[in-house]
Amino acid sequence: MKIGFVSLGCPKNLVDTEVMMGQLTQDGHELTPHPSDADVIVVNTCSFIDPAKQESVDTILEMAEYKKTGRAQKLIVAGCLVERYRDDIRKNMPEVDGVIGTNELERITALCEGVEPLANPLDAYLYHDLTPRVLTTPKHYAYVKIAEGCDHPCTFCVIPQYRGKFRSRRFESVISEATRLFAQGVREINLIGQDTTCYGEDFGLKDGLAMLLERLANIETAQPKWVRFLYAYPNKVTQKLLDTIAANEALVKYIDMPLQHASAPVLKRMKRGAHGDIFLKLLERIRRTIPGVAIRTSMIVGFPGETDKDFEELCQFVEVARFDRLGVFSYSDEDSSKSFELDGKVDARTIYNRKRHLMSLQRKISRAQNRKLVGHELQVLVEGPTEDSELVWEARLSTQAPGIDGVCYISHPGEQPLRAGDIRTMRIVKAHDYELTGDLVDEPALASHTLFQIV
Repeated sequence: MKIGFVSLGCPKNLVDTEVMMGQLTQDGHELTPHPSDADVIVVNTCSFIDPAKQESVDTILEMAEYKKTGRAQKLIVAGCLVERYRDDIRKNMPEVDGVIGTNELERITALCEGVEPLANPLDAYLYHDLTPRVLTTPKHYAYVKIAEGCDHPCTFCVIPQYRGKFRSRRFESVISEATRLFAQGVREINLIGQDTTCYGEDFGLKDGLAMLLERLANIETAQPKWVRFLYAYPNKVTQKLLDTIAANEALVKYIDMPLQHASAPVLKRMKRGAHGDIFLKLLERIRRTIPGVAIRTSMIVGFPGETDKDFEELCQFVEVARFDRLGVFSYSDEDSSKSFELDGKVDARTIYNRKRHLMSLQRKISRAQNRKLVGHELQVLVEGPTEDSELVWEARLSTQAPGIDGVCYISHPGEQPLRAGDIRTMRIVKAHDYELTGDLVDEPALASHTLFQIV
């Protein structure tokens, strides 16, 4: 059969999609990027907040139309939406022929083929280095999931309810997968998990992430490589971790550490703890240990009980902290979250205005931070032509994570043809709010790339 996929949500969800695709191709089926050509369409959904749920439902209904206009015989819904609303989907969406949860990925072939799975799904699924997988990212970077689930009690978050308790992949399994990816031509590996800084704790490892990063940094490769990890929990950022990042060139100088707020009362209601002054001391220690580090965080505005004073404290904190990257989320009142039960709900208009104000503050900070880079010569990873023009190419600094942060635009590529996946040197010539423009000032490497085929 020909199988088409739509993957929504975060990179963790994307890895799940790639694992299902790998299972299907190993079992003899063909993948197609065109839903009109697919015999079966699989939608891997997200349901973290209301907009994500709505996008998932809209996509399911959109793909259901191909059962009328295309050759599709089945529509399968997978992922987080299934974990939260399995019975509702079965009852209220007759267009859907089957559902598969986040711990049931090994059932995908049987579900597509319409046969009963031979075994019950695992309670806590986690792929490993021998699991078949088809990469869907560009050829030069990949995501590697090193852990699944979460044990933190954050009241706004429903992820533990459908991803389960925290569990790490085996150390050598991660090393084996990363070694193979680098050998196949991947230049950048992004380690992902709900909280990567807890990696190895369930095995009794202390500073497990630091140990893993050091091993990854020492993998021999024919070309330069970048290793990044995403989603650090603030009270899990140890000095050992920071020292390891500082000491290894292959480890990008980038910390993605969602803080969520700065007001102590709000953080207490979130069950996050700490406050702005503690965070400022941590930020100072990070910057002191890792010169040139870029720090990204995210904040939630409109959490139940957030007062004008709390919000003002958050704004003052952001102005002092000078984050290189900042994402702002409007609080989403999920009915299965602990925060749903809290009083002091903030109205939608206030949440909207607070989000706009905080993003306006950050835009000025981001522009100022970018201006400091003008005139510097920095390494970039060439991405490829922009969506708008084949003549304008994009690249990323190591401090710009794929699909999350801004990009660099190459204004003068030089006489040699550009190649996606090359790591080059760029002189920054112009700063924008979130993007940068620069000229390549080096010659491309003569070594050819051996890049594997992806779907």
